[in-house]
This record gives sequence, C-alpha cells and structure tokens, in this order.
Amino acid sequence: MPELPEVETTRRGIEPWLAGSRVQGVRVRQRRLRWPVPRRLDRELPGRRIAGLDRRAKYILMKAGSGTVIMHLGMSGSLRIMADGQPAGAHDHVDFTFDSGRVLRFTDPRRFGSILWTTRSPATHPLLKHLGPEPLDIAFSGEYLYQRSRDRRLAVKNFIMDSRIVVGVGNIYASESLFRAGIHPSRAAGRISLARYEQLVAAIQEVLAAAIRAGGTTLRDFTGGDGKPGYFVHELAVYDRADKPCLACASPLRRKVIGQRSTYYCQHCQR
Repeated sequence: MPELPEVETTRRGIEPWLAGSRVQGVRVRQRRLRWPVPRRLDRELPGRRIAGLDRRAKYILMKAGSGTVIMHLGMSGSLRIMADGQPAGAHDHVDFTFDSGRVLRFTDPRRFGSILWTTRSPATHPLLKHLGPEPLDIAFSGEYLYQRSRDRRLAVKNFIMDSRIVVGVGNIYASESLFRAGIHPSRAAGRISLARYEQLVAAIQEVLAAAIRAGGTTLRDFTGGDGKPGYFVHELAVYDRADKPCLACASPLRRKVIGQRSTYYCQHCQR
C-alpha cells in the first residue's frame, strides 16, 4: 500500500502539470471504488481552475476553487499524467481532462482507492477531521508523543502507527524509525521516556524525509506520478531483512508479528 512518502512523491510529481490548469471534463469509467465516485463531481468540477495540490496523511487534495477533490490510492492505485487521447486500460477508472491537453488518470486494479468531492473545508471531512498531526510538522514532537502515551500499554510500534496519534508512519517506516531510535517495537508506549520519544521523533522525520527524497519504497508495484519506482527500498536497514546481519552490530535481525503486522528489529540494538 502506498504510504506517506509514496503519496507525497505522487503529489510532487503531478502538481506542476496541473496547477493553474482549468478542468475541461471528468470521465468516469468505473464509479464503484471504495466509495462510489459522486455524480456531482462530474457536474461541478468542469470549468474550475486548479489552485494546487495538498496532501493530508495519505490523501491528495486537489484544490479547485471553492471545492476540493479528495483522492486516496488505496492498496494499488496510482495517478499518472498523460496526453489526452491515450487509450484506457481495464483498470483505468477515472480521467480528469484539462485545457492544457493533459489528462490525470486514476488507475486502481483492486478498487480500494477513492475519489470524493467536497465544497466544505477538507479538514472537516469525516475521513480527515480525526487525524493526528503530520510527522514533518512542528506540532509533532517528543513532548507530544510523551504526553499522548502516558498509561498506554500497547506496543510503541502500534502507537506510532495509529493515525489518530500521528499520520503517515506505516509499517515499513515504523520498523525503520524504531531501529534508528534504538527502541524495541514491542515496548509499552507508556514506558518510554521523554528523551527517547525525542529520539524517536527525530528518527521518524529522518526516515520519512529520506524516503521522500528517494521517491518512496517499491516492494510490490508502487510507482510515482512520473511512472518511476521508488528507491528507498535500497536504504532499508531492518524491514524484510529477518536473519540477515544488523548493519550496526552484525547480530541476526528478528521478525515478530505485532498488531498482525510483520515487524523487524535487532534484539541487541533495540531496547
């Protein structure tokens, strides 16, 4: 599933092609995605000029006048820029056409993604209003995690993967960040000190920033808005490296299921 770095990579890839362009039309070939593509989108979006693209968690927000298109890539979705007139494939469900002659095409083989429309503030949308802070924003700090974690017994890995606590720390990036911070992924969130949470926040920000610079992580079929794969997979220190030597101490790395997700760690370096 595309995570925050992959979604941010996509946003950065497609925004220069769309900002300032006017929408000419919306072609919906398959309306049944995770939630049905609203029919009012087809009527209300054409004629509006795109002011830019934002991201909130794993949602891409295409700002169009007083309205916003809210897009989620789901498990297998992608957004690509192409010239108008290119034939659509079986999984190419929605095209946005622009006066520039370009098309933004939404492709999703599994149809777990979504395209929604709102004329209210996106921050008040039911999918967005309960989300925690962005991990690269100033509101996200060691003090914040420390205060939110008090008396919490759940594993710290599950804690930082909770989008109500902080958005965008998916399974891969949680394992990598905890390794950098030297924190065992199954340690109770409420038993971690302020100083160690400050180290963890720094690690999360370093890992996500590096992943964005590398264009995301390709483990299955992710590619960015330009069709190119992400390369952070080559920088992974622990994820999917069970039994291989730790890059810091050479001890065999371990795999453990926490919260029904595979977790990778070094039992020597992480406490």
